Parts: sequence; C-alpha cells; structure tokens
Amino acid sequence: MFPELFTLNLPLLGEFTLTSFGVLMALAFLGGYMVLRAETARLGAGRELAADMLMAALIGGIVGAKIYYVLLNWDRTSVDPLGMIFSRSGLVWYGGFIGGFLGVMWVLGRRPVSRGLAVDAVAPALSLAYAIGRVGCFLVGDDYGRPTDSFVGIAFPNGLPPSTAGNLRGFGADVDPAIPDGEVLAVHPTQLYETGLSLIIFFVLWRLRRHPHVHGWLFGLWMALAAAERFIVEFFRAKDDRFFGGFTLAQVISVILIAAGIAVVVRLRRPPREAAV
Repeated sequence: MFPELFTLNLPLLGEFTLTSFGVLMALAFLGGYMVLRAETARLGAGRELAADMLMAALIGGIVGAKIYYVLLNWDRTSVDPLGMIFSRSGLVWYGGFIGGFLGVMWVLGRRPVSRGLAVDAVAPALSLAYAIGRVGCFLVGDDYGRPTDSFVGIAFPNGLPPSTAGNLRGFGADVDPAIPDGEVLAVHPTQLYETGLSLIIFFVLWRLRRHPHVHGWLFGLWMALAAAERFIVEFFRAKDDRFFGGFTLAQVISVILIAAGIAVVVRLRRPPREAAV
C-alpha cells in the first residue's frame, strides 16, 4: 500500500501531501473524460459537451457521495456534523452516482442534445473511471473485504482502517474469537475485484457502443451490469450495514438498478431504422 506519495512544503500554502487516492481519482476523471469526449464527438454532440458533463458529474458526485455518507452514518454525524461533512473520507459510490447523475441531467436540460444520446456516451466512461478509482481505494487500504485464508488474501496493516481482527469484527465479519483484536488479517482485495469486473464491463460496452439501438440503451446496459457487479462483490466486503436479512444497503440499491437497467434495455432494444447510430 502507498497511501501517501510525498509531502511538499510550499510557500504560502504550507505542507501539502499528495495521496495515491487523490492521484487515482484525478486519473479516473481524466480517463473517463477522454472516453466521454471521444464518444460525444462520435455521436455528433460535440466535444465541448463532455467538459460540461464532467464538471456537473464532479460537483454533483462529490455532494451526493458526502450526503449519502453522512446520512448512512447519522449516529456519528449527529455527534460531530462539521467533522463528518468536511472530512476527507466518506465518499460513497452510490451517493456519488445519484448526485452526479442529477448534475448531468441538469446540464443536459440546458443543452439542445438528446439525453439518451448523452448518457450512452457516459456509460463506457463511467466503467473505466470506476475501475481506475478502485485502484486508489486499494492503495490506501479502504473498502476491503472479509478475512480469507486463500491465496488472494492481502493484509492492510496501514489501511483506513487497518484490517485488524478488531476492526473486522466491528464490520460484522466472522473472526475467530481466539484471535486478538490487534492482529492484522488477510482479507479479500474487493477493490481489485471491482477493478477487474469494471474493466470487463468497459470493454463489453466499448464493443457494443455501435450496436443499433434507441439512445439510452447502452446506459441501461451499463446500469444493469455495474449494479450486478456491485451486488456480487458486496458478499465479499467487510461492512456493517447489512440491515436487510444479511444484505447491505448497496445490494438493495443494486437490485433496484438492475431491474431498472433491464427495463431500459428491453424497452430500447429494437430501434426504428433512423435511430440507429
């Protein structure tokens, strides 16, 4: 793990630490933007639209991710609301997706472009950006999985938090009571699972982006595939929000998105001839 790359003492600004998570988030947005820019140009919407959508997704995504986080952890938020809101941690994917989606829809409502066309351009970009971003989570030791003795297991002694027996018990993981709380355990590197699956989704969407369809079909396919990926990986995650008979809140949201994505794919699978791109 490499949570911090280096620290600089800058004039006027003081000490500045460059984190691996920050670098990977920047690369995620850059990679997603390059794909989005290429697709908006190919679909005839213009390259300028990509920059507007990126900014809306960035602002809306950060706000949505933070709102989701503070509401999900309301017991801690009620004690220290400012600390929770302004902390550097606590950016939850589904909250970010909802916030980013609303931000992009707001921008598209002010542009003379088909929303279906625009979100189709977004679909492969989202998959690639998510895959890159999860590498950042791996490097800082965040969002890891349950304990495992298999060859894929990785220990995070300096994770956020460390993968100790005590922390894993706090996440509801099944840990041998004989293991001391301070012992660091190997866990499923679920961040890398998500990176691998998201890259597969990206290549599938990239190959199918020229498939004849009504605009919006590709986004529906992304939504179903990405939600299915998250639903599966959640079984391996170390999480304390299994409020629904052993299922996490993210899995419940995933089921809703899978159903919505399938409905979109079925509805838009057979376009009129003039709608094909």
